[in-house]
Amino acid sequence: DSLVVKYSTLIMSISQISETLFILAIPFFLKRFGIKQVMLFSMIAWVLRFGLFAFGNPGDGLWMIILSCIVYGMAFDFFNISGSLFVETSTDSKIRSSAQGLFMMMTNGFGAVLGSVVSGQIISMYFTDASTGEKDWHNIWLTFAIYAAIIAIAFAVLFKHKHNPKDVSNISH
Repeated sequence: DSLVVKYSTLIMSISQISETLFILAIPFFLKRFGIKQVMLFSMIAWVLRFGLFAFGNPGDGLWMIILSCIVYGMAFDFFNISGSLFVETSTDSKIRSSAQGLFMMMTNGFGAVLGSVVSGQIISMYFTDASTGEKDWHNIWLTFAIYAAIIAIAFAVLFKHKHNPKDVSNISH
């Protein structure tokens, strides 16, 4: 009788609505904060999303699952769209399409496959009870949140890019 079970498609639709709204908000955020900050927002959103999954549940923690669906729009779109826009504005026109293809292949291709394989092995080795096969989802999601936080910190320290609002203005025309 859980709301999540009864209305799972409605709850999943929240993520789609969130994606649509955050896609529309990207030009505002890019112009105001710049590419580095927007990508950092996306990484922090992943930390928040995974943390919400760690503590949320279909009962009294349903609000965390719903909030994670809302955060998903920022996490996914801000990274993918702003990353593509960064490639668009920072590469020579002769190699731009190849650079876009490389970005997509590394994030949604090799990166996604490698991430799935490695995370699957880590879950099997460290978060699965060998006798029952039961998974420790709370600690799995916390581990993902910590990993995303480490990546966000590394990105904040290592990614050197000066924000120029004119770069964003040129794209939006």
